[in-house]
Amino acid sequence: MKPWPRPVISIIGMGIGFLLYALAGRLGDPWDTLIISLIFVALGVAAWFYATGERWIQVLGALLAAWGVIRALLIFL
Repeated sequence: MKPWPRPVISIIGMGIGFLLYALAGRLGDPWDTLIISLIFVALGVAAWFYATGERWIQVLGALLAAWGVIRALLIFL
């Protein structure tokens, strides 16, 4: 089976991301912020492993994961 082209995977991924973001936004405080932070971390980790050999995407994935962790920690300040 041929793998799907990257643009198709990107469009599907964006759709899933927008859906999860909208659903997480319906939760009450602080759960909405925590869930959205975990989505950022998961996206960063997925980008890191998916982009083996493409350093700039791995750096972007690391930045997304770091932003998710920082955002989650800011809840408690």
